[in-house]
Amino acid sequence: MPLGIEANRGDIILMVGTRKGAFLLTSDQARRNWAVSGPLHAGNDIYHMAYDDREKGTVFVAINDPIWGPEIQRSEDLGATWLKAAQNPRFAGVRSDSVNRIWHIEPGRPGEPEVVYAGVDPAALFKSEDGGDTWGEVESLTAHPTRDLWEGGFGGLCLHSMALDPTDIDRMWVAISAVGVFGTEDGGTSWSTMNAGVRADFLSDPFPEFGQCPHKLLSHPSMPERLYQQNHCGFFRSENGGWEGRDLSAGLPSRVALPLGSNSNDADTVYVVPEDKAVDGEVGGGRRYVTDAKFRVYRSRNAGADWEPLTNGLPQRNAYLHVMREGMATDSMDECGIYVGTTTGQIFYSRNDGDTWDLLIDYLPPINSVDCGTVV
Repeated sequence: MPLGIEANRGDIILMVGTRKGAFLLTSDQARRNWAVSGPLHAGNDIYHMAYDDREKGTVFVAINDPIWGPEIQRSEDLGATWLKAAQNPRFAGVRSDSVNRIWHIEPGRPGEPEVVYAGVDPAALFKSEDGGDTWGEVESLTAHPTRDLWEGGFGGLCLHSMALDPTDIDRMWVAISAVGVFGTEDGGTSWSTMNAGVRADFLSDPFPEFGQCPHKLLSHPSMPERLYQQNHCGFFRSENGGWEGRDLSAGLPSRVALPLGSNSNDADTVYVVPEDKAVDGEVGGGRRYVTDAKFRVYRSRNAGADWEPLTNGLPQRNAYLHVMREGMATDSMDECGIYVGTTTGQIFYSRNDGDTWDLLIDYLPPINSVDCGTVV
């Protein structure tokens, strides 16, 4: 496949991170015919990719090389050429840790066009103020008073999700496995635990101050006070900026899921992919697959109060499929597009908010992440 891809303004771009490289897929807004480019960074374990539509249309990629270590690169020409960071995320404060993996990249708000965030393992938040060329540690989070008691989940001690309040430059939230959610309202000077009402059934105290295992955290730009969280122990929603969560797992076939998606045009519509509980008492996710071996995306149109399975076009027999936490993305079209990638290399997608599904591509390497943007 060619490296780099041509696209027009307004086209849909999918960025797919796999265990053996990155792929870019583009389509016009009909979303029926897709061009594919890749593998980019062939052979590398790509945990996440992100599209920054604020100015240049930059593609960011989190590369985790087993020999050379983790790094962030960026492309301003849809993958034809790549720019290396002058200074990658590295600990420089009082801690002597090394950055093991880069889990997530999050472009900043429209009013801060050069700001980009990254979440890493061991759990820490990094910030770039020059478009991804240099990265500095947000030491206030690393130095949180609870830090020495943090313990990792199956995937390690990782900061894997973040949500930015688009109306308040000082307000954001991060999710750490298996520690919980932290929020700041003063631009990162201080951080508060935000886990009230969120379960941690694997601990002696099922409602601790911290120690929960969030799998994915999302906010909606039209309702920044509302946070959705898919947790190891259920689906939760907060209506007060994360200070208290409400368990809305009733109606789902399992409390366990990894990915979480939302409809960009409707803050009440969310999507999850439930998976079976651990096999033989396993706490982690290495042996999981979708509940009952039926590949079902569950949709709620009332913010988690009720759920319905979406099955039209998805395999419902002997579908031993698994989706990673970054494996679901949505586009911004009026009829929301939903894209779900599996660890067996398929991407299933819907062009009508999940009512019907098609197979977009097959035989990719195991998929770590799917992200979506609109070409600028």
